[in-house]
Amino acid sequence: MRKPAVWLLVVAIVFALVLAYPYLSLDIGESRLDVRDGLHYAVLVAHIFTAAVALVLGPLQFLPKIRARRRVHRALGRVYLFAGVLPSALATIPVAVWSGRPVTQVGLTTAAVLWLVTGGLAYRAARRRDFAAHRAWMMRNYALTFLAVTSRVLVPLLLLVQVPFGGVDPGSAPSLIPIGQTLGWVVNLIFAEFLIRRRQRPATRSPRRTKRLAARRDAPAA
Repeated sequence: MRKPAVWLLVVAIVFALVLAYPYLSLDIGESRLDVRDGLHYAVLVAHIFTAAVALVLGPLQFLPKIRARRRVHRALGRVYLFAGVLPSALATIPVAVWSGRPVTQVGLTTAAVLWLVTGGLAYRAARRRDFAAHRAWMMRNYALTFLAVTSRVLVPLLLLVQVPFGGVDPGSAPSLIPIGQTLGWVVNLIFAEFLIRRRQRPATRSPRRTKRLAARRDAPAA
């Protein structure tokens, strides 16, 4: 998974910079989202910055050279979970609630809870040295992290879907954001599950193949 992880890292860095840039000045007037007060803005900034940490560190966990260095892999994993996923997921919930949009409230809150659950299960699997389960849960967890990217790709696609039905209405973009946010993590989790099951498939079939090869080897020659 070296090349996909490298490309994933490049995309993550680009999107992290794009997402965080308007908030680097800590100027509430530069916020891309409507905020009602300083507390709302502070929680939003905390969510974005910690999400950027998780977004960038996640792909490093899948690089073979990083995984081979266990101490580095373990340290990065803890920073990813405790400085990225955990605070960002906790901040997501009030940000979703304050949005006032029912789809956003339900969709992002559900994503935040799943983000915390999959992260906790990944950490527990690592502590138990069940590295196969740890890797699977980390893939699911990063699929939820990658929502930051997917949701922003889906909104333009949803706009393009309108073309056959009377043309694109740019004014409808804000109303499509909650839909893109919810569809984003659903699509990501489905894709992650597909990758996990595809990786597990050879392992489940190999004993049968071994038995067939052994039977052929032991069969008398014609």
